[in-house]
Amino acid sequence: MSIEGLDRLFAPRSAALVGASPRPGSLGRSVMQKIREGGFLGQLALVNPNHSEIDGIATVPSLATLPFIPEVVIIATPRETVPGLVQDAADIGAAAAIIITAGFTADDPLAEDLRAIARRTSIRIVGPNCMGLIAPRAHFDASFAAKPALPGDLALISQSGAIATAILEWAHANKAGFSAVLSLGDKLDVDFADCLDYFAQDRNTRAILLYIENLTDARKFMSAARAAARVKPVLVVKAGRRHGRKQTGVTHSARLATPDLVYEAAFRRAGLLRVYDLDELFAAAETLAHVTPFAGDRVGILTNGVGLGQLALDRIVELGGQIATLTDETIVKLQAQFGARMTPSNPVELRGDSGPEPHAAALSILLEDPGVDAVLVMNSPTALASSRDIAIKIAETGRAYRSQALRPKPIFADWAGQQSDVEEIFAAARIPSYATEADAVRGLMYLVRWRRAQDSLMELPARFLSEFVPDTKGARSIIDAALHEERQWLNPAEASAVLDCYGIRSAPVSVVAKAEDAGIAAEAMMALGAPVALKIVSQDIVHKSEVGGVALNLAGRYAVTEAARRMEERVLDARPDAAIEGFAVQSMVPREGGRELIAGITDDPLFGPVIVFGRGGTAVEVIDDKAIGLPPLDMKLADDLIARTRVARTLGAYQGVPAANREDVARTLVKLAQMAVDLPELQDVDLNPLIADESGVIALDARMRIARPSQGRKRGPNPRLAIKPYPKEWERSLTLKGGWKVDVRPVRPDDAPLYGPFFAAVTHEDLRLRFFAPVKDFSDAFVAKLTHLDYSRAMAFAAIEHDTGQLLGVVRLHADADHREGEYAILLRSDLKGRGLGWALMRLIIEYARQDGLETISGQILRENTTMLSMCEALGFTAHGDPDDPDLKVVTLDLSTHSLSQQTG
Repeated sequence: MSIEGLDRLFAPRSAALVGASPRPGSLGRSVMQKIREGGFLGQLALVNPNHSEIDGIATVPSLATLPFIPEVVIIATPRETVPGLVQDAADIGAAAAIIITAGFTADDPLAEDLRAIARRTSIRIVGPNCMGLIAPRAHFDASFAAKPALPGDLALISQSGAIATAILEWAHANKAGFSAVLSLGDKLDVDFADCLDYFAQDRNTRAILLYIENLTDARKFMSAARAAARVKPVLVVKAGRRHGRKQTGVTHSARLATPDLVYEAAFRRAGLLRVYDLDELFAAAETLAHVTPFAGDRVGILTNGVGLGQLALDRIVELGGQIATLTDETIVKLQAQFGARMTPSNPVELRGDSGPEPHAAALSILLEDPGVDAVLVMNSPTALASSRDIAIKIAETGRAYRSQALRPKPIFADWAGQQSDVEEIFAAARIPSYATEADAVRGLMYLVRWRRAQDSLMELPARFLSEFVPDTKGARSIIDAALHEERQWLNPAEASAVLDCYGIRSAPVSVVAKAEDAGIAAEAMMALGAPVALKIVSQDIVHKSEVGGVALNLAGRYAVTEAARRMEERVLDARPDAAIEGFAVQSMVPREGGRELIAGITDDPLFGPVIVFGRGGTAVEVIDDKAIGLPPLDMKLADDLIARTRVARTLGAYQGVPAANREDVARTLVKLAQMAVDLPELQDVDLNPLIADESGVIALDARMRIARPSQGRKRGPNPRLAIKPYPKEWERSLTLKGGWKVDVRPVRPDDAPLYGPFFAAVTHEDLRLRFFAPVKDFSDAFVAKLTHLDYSRAMAFAAIEHDTGQLLGVVRLHADADHREGEYAILLRSDLKGRGLGWALMRLIIEYARQDGLETISGQILRENTTMLSMCEALGFTAHGDPDDPDLKVVTLDLSTHSLSQQTG
């Protein structure tokens, strides 16, 4: 369940308040007053069996006795009565229930009763333990917030009622408006993902603000967040940042992947903008309330004070922005306008006595500069010129500019110590204004960060995944054998073999049971000319160096044998409880100038497997240089993961040390992420140190903890992944008419290069029939949207010619947020019609939709496209006119009554 019923929740035409009360200070009375003060225009009923009327409004004793069916029921009654009331609301056909009542706990039987009602009925439940809902456009304020919400285009979804009311206080003072304010409370049913899906489609919402304390369904959240962030800015404040390292973690990777860092990685992967406190959220809200996202990051500054401009410059650079370089034409215009009164550079610095007209002239010149993407106007009050008059002129100039510009650039204002009247002047002109240069720059940079995040999400990755074919079966057999022996850890030889199955190089290793055998194994290895390392092998010892279980640079059979004997004594002294299985003898790999890295996998309780990368070595946790990513990864995501660490800077060349092979580091991370996808038994992996130099990377030590998956053994992708991976199980090989061999598989991001030649082989007429309009150009961003799929809610199958690798056709399906209906589209190369490819692709997408649990498939087809309409009819679709467009027909296939055997053709 996702957005079902939310349209009536956020725009109700009728409501009932259960627990309305005449008692001053009671929750029921507070909510009743707020509903009335909000001017709700729909039908409103008060339910209270103990009073016949409240404040002159007649009451009814129960929901069953209402003269109408309320779309929303608000409940403010004692907790033990709540489940019965919600069931009553469901029984009479209410769309949603808002439970303001507090006092429920996670394992409360009453809370479980509410979950059960939500599962077996169609009613949506908000709360319990929530502040309520404010929907300004519907004049519906079912909350106990002190201040009302002004109408606007920001949606605020807060887990905390206190945070929601604090933001409302700020918004009221700053004239920021909302499309809706919702407090989720315990979110037993309606959650962040549901709200993201709803407001992503809401035309009255331009940006979404989230306050999150915790999540419960990572994959649902990630799918909704990724979809929403691609169409509008989503900002998130996450509480609990200081929750520390997992002290129970048994590997370095587990202890480095703190809960907050995993949340951070999830937000980044989804394209959300994270802010870290309410001050930042307020600055962001001020920006988003007045300015739409813009392209570019080059900032022009206009100021009447040198110091202010310099502070802004510093702050912009610190936050990753760009200082605009003024064009020669702009400099000439400024010199002509102001002469010796100012130096024509960025910041453009006017004198302290400059009044409204010079400010307006300078602003207009900056806005005309093609090298300026946004302008920050800064003013420090002086006795020589009226700051208020300057603000009025800037607002007038901004309005005039926006009315004429095809793509207007945003204007930001920093009025030092701004007064409320100045703030109102700018608000009326939709210019965000701030009291400090730090807030102004920070607000501007939120939009820059969002645009960069969108550009990053749409970048095309290197074509690497298609070349990588791991030996998954071999790796599973190694793990299965260890699990059969009831072991929790692979021994070093087994771990090395698993890495080999995934193409990750590791130092040669031999595992032996006795000290004498260690000497024999070492003698064989040293024939290659390198000394060996000796390590203890024990299921009970994870960090071997902490108990004296590592000896390096050993040469000679006797030296290794003696070192093994002494090591066993040391280890047993330190850990008398440990069961010693033997020794690992490993060839020392000479890598002068190699950088010590760590790469690993650990399992987060919420987000499932995550990838850890950073600075390695024995002091890895002390140095604490790491970044976290969610699998699966491609080469671009892997390189971004590397770039977020300090150790990334050492991978380049310096002081005679050649640059390390950064691409091979990224490949290793992609391969490690694929291990997390393929092998759910892997609970923790440490590759530490992972040595990187100009020749590539090699793991000198590998630790792998294993366990049977909690959800049972399933051959296929790890079910705990927060992001649904590439569905390899849907790869097919087809033989069509005339023995034509075609490979069909799900579309991948690295398929983007195939689309240029494919579109070139489609006629303009066929493109018009597919896209309902002439198409002349296919940008990288457009192709990226076609190839970057969220497999949780979309699928596209690409038909690839077996011999040439050329793209022949694509069929697509996108499910709605409720995952009931899917919309399809198909396009083939124009020279391939009549060969059975379109028929095969349509049958495959129908099969996929059925297995994915969809109820219907539909599509829009131009009436003149009789070929496609005939094929759909043969496949069992029914056709009817589109009520919104007479040129279109809508074809629909009911999967509950349809079978592949019904298809004819």
